[in-house]
Amino acid sequence: MKQISWQKFKVDKPTVLKNFTTYEDFGLSKDELKDELKDIRRDLGKFQDTMYAHAKYSVLICLQGMDTAGKDSLIREVFKDFNVRGIVVHSFKVPSTKELKHDYLWRHYIALPERGKFGVFNRTHYENVLVTKVHPEYILGENIPHINSISDINDEFWENRYRQINDFERHISENGTLIFKFYLNLSIEEQSRRLLRRIRLKEKNWKFSPSDMKERKLWHSYQECYQKVIDKTSKPHAPWYVIPADNKKAARLLVASILLNELKKYKDIEEPELSEEIKTNLETFRQELEKEQ
Repeated sequence: MKQISWQKFKVDKPTVLKNFTTYEDFGLSKDELKDELKDIRRDLGKFQDTMYAHAKYSVLICLQGMDTAGKDSLIREVFKDFNVRGIVVHSFKVPSTKELKHDYLWRHYIALPERGKFGVFNRTHYENVLVTKVHPEYILGENIPHINSISDINDEFWENRYRQINDFERHISENGTLIFKFYLNLSIEEQSRRLLRRIRLKEKNWKFSPSDMKERKLWHSYQECYQKVIDKTSKPHAPWYVIPADNKKAARLLVASILLNELKKYKDIEEPELSEEIKTNLETFRQELEKEQ
């Protein structure tokens, strides 16, 4: 198995987003990237089985990125060897009427993974400081006290949101949720190619939306927002990783490698031992069952 140096993609100090590469292949061919991923995701699946039995930790994986960054296919390929009982994926869309009757973190809190399970947020609570910052008019739909017009949504408002998100993540981390946040760093040129592919290939047409073109025109505004988000919310207990996303196969391998390497550090995650009473009677149970054969 190739050793991938993934630490350089972790944000553990003030950084400039545009200095991160959007393309990586780790010196591997497409087939080699696929083969490496197969090995790692098999080990991840085994770890998840152990974590499920241990039942004291949960894992939250947050995926963010511009349209066409490859979030859906990454989820499909990285977690393919997981037992379905041990992973839940949530794709957060525009808040529903009921969700808007609660604070903006409510729908994310109730979707957190149970102990022993992995949870994947495909788009996350960070949409509330990304999309809403580019489109502040969306905030008005939340009916927040003292926010009556866009002019009320000032710098203090956004600083409060960053603080609230950090508090949320610190709280769940201190209670056993292991947090991984991945920003799929796509280039504007590669997004153009992927959008064209959705238009040209009939079987991909359903993925295309005119809103993709509208949001694309706001590319630089989104990049500024991501820069701020990563600066404000990458913490030791909930770090951001900036994943080069122009090469989907390499992005999947990198995310899987980071997860496996970091999770293996938790040496206390192991299958629970049977009680002495059960151990003592195992031979009796075995003989009982063999008589039935």
